[in-house]
Amino acid sequence: MLKHELGIPLATALSLPDGNVNQVYLDIMLEEDLPVLYVNRSKHLHQLTPFKPLHDREPSFWKKNSDAGYFLTGYGLDRLKELAIARTGSWNIAAEEEKIEKSDAAAGQDETGFGTEYDTITKMSTEEKVERLSQDKTALNDLLTKKTKDQAAIAEALASTTTDAAMINHSVLEEIINLADEQAKVYSRDVVMHTNEIIKSSARLLSENILSDELMRTIIEKSKGIVFQHITRVYLNGVAFLAYFNNKMSSSSAIIKIRSSFNLKYRKFYQALLPHLDESDINIDHVFMEGLTVIPPDLFSKWSVGFLVHDLGKAADIEYHEGEAAYDRSKVIAHVKVGYNSIIKKTNYPREAALIAGYHHEYYGDPDGYGPFRDDLQEYNRSIANMKQDFCITCDLESILGFRAHAYFPAKILEIVDVYDSLTDMRRVYRASMTPEEALDVMYKEFIIKRRKIDPILFDIFIGFLHEKEAAAANEK
Repeated sequence: MLKHELGIPLATALSLPDGNVNQVYLDIMLEEDLPVLYVNRSKHLHQLTPFKPLHDREPSFWKKNSDAGYFLTGYGLDRLKELAIARTGSWNIAAEEEKIEKSDAAAGQDETGFGTEYDTITKMSTEEKVERLSQDKTALNDLLTKKTKDQAAIAEALASTTTDAAMINHSVLEEIINLADEQAKVYSRDVVMHTNEIIKSSARLLSENILSDELMRTIIEKSKGIVFQHITRVYLNGVAFLAYFNNKMSSSSAIIKIRSSFNLKYRKFYQALLPHLDESDINIDHVFMEGLTVIPPDLFSKWSVGFLVHDLGKAADIEYHEGEAAYDRSKVIAHVKVGYNSIIKKTNYPREAALIAGYHHEYYGDPDGYGPFRDDLQEYNRSIANMKQDFCITCDLESILGFRAHAYFPAKILEIVDVYDSLTDMRRVYRASMTPEEALDVMYKEFIIKRRKIDPILFDIFIGFLHEKEAAAANEK
C-alpha cells in the first residue's frame, strides 16, 4: 500500500494502462522541471531532485527495479495534476490518489504522537543519522547557491530537513539520557555539529522567504507524527517571525510607531510587572532592556537552534495547550525540565538554546507558567532581600541569568508562536482547531487582557507578520 509521505510512484504517474509512456505527462515534467522525491530505503535516504537532469542522463530512469524509487509528492504532484487537467480535461491517476487517502486514513492512528517515521529513525545507527543530516545540509546549501529560487523546492527541503533534525535529535537525547554528561557530549557531538549547520542554512533560506505561505502548506501536507509536525512548524514559523522582527526593527518608523503608542496602548500592562517603578519611568527601555533593536547574526543563529530543540523533552502523548480535562500538568512540566537538563548538560548546543527550551512557558510569572527560570528566581529572592527586576525582557544571556529582567527575549517570541500553533493545529486531539482570527482573539483576551502571559508588543508585531503573510499569499494567487 502506498504511504502518504511518499506520494505516487513516478512509474505509475508516467505510464499508460498499456505500459507505454504517457507523453503528455512526460512533457509537463520536462517543461516544468518538476521535483521528484528519490527514496533509497536501504540507505534511509529521502531527497528531492529535479526531474529534467535525471531524464537527460537516462530516459525512463524511473523504470529501474532496485531498492530505490522515485515519487511525485507535494508541489510536483499538484502541478502535474493542474496542468494535466488543463491540457487533457482529465486526471488519469485519480485512482492512485484515492488509494493514498484510504491508506492514510487507515494508518492515521500510527501518525499520532511521534509517528511511524520516527520508528525508522530510532533503528538507524548514529553514523546513519549523521549521514542523513549531512545530506540534508548539502541539499539546503545547494538551494542557497542557486540564483533562481524555486519556492516549492525550498518549502519541501525546509520541511523535510527540519523534521529529520528534530527526530534525530530527539532519538539521540533518548539514547544519551542515562550516560554521564561528558560521555553524552562526545556521543552527540557529530549530530549537534551537523544540526547547527542545518539550522544556519535553513535560517538563511527562511530569512529570504519569511512571507511564503507555500512553506506552511507543504508542512501540513506531510504526515510524520503530531509532535514532530508541531516542532517543525514552531521552528520554521519562529525563525521566520524573528527575521520579520529584524526587518521591522531596521526601520526607524516602526520603532517610532511603537514608542508613540506606548503610553496609551501598553503602559498599563507593564505597570503591573514593574510596580516598584514610578509610572512616568515605565517606557520602552524598561520593557526591552537593550531597547528595540535588530538581533545580531550570532544570536539569531543560537536562538534558531533553541527554537528547534525547544520541545525535544516532549513525550508522545503530551498535548500542547492547557485548560482541558485531559491536560496533565505534571507531564507538561516534566518535558520542559527533561529538555532543558538534557540540552544544557548532555550536549554542546549553545546555552541560549537550553534556556529557550527551559523558559518558553514562563508566562511572565503567571500561575499557569512553569520552568526552571521561576524556580531559580524564587531561590534567588530568598537569598537577596528586596531584590527587584527593573526590566521586562532582555536579549542578554548574563542579564537573564542574573535575574535583572522578568523574561528572556527569544523565549517570549517562542511563547507566542507556540501558543498560536497549538490553537490552530488542525490535528489537535481533544478540541477542534481555531481559525487564525479566533486564535488571535483568544490570545489577546486570555493571554494579555485577562492574564499577563505573553508580551503585548511582540504579539502586535506577530499579528503584523501574519497579516503580511496573508497578503503575500493572496498576491501569489
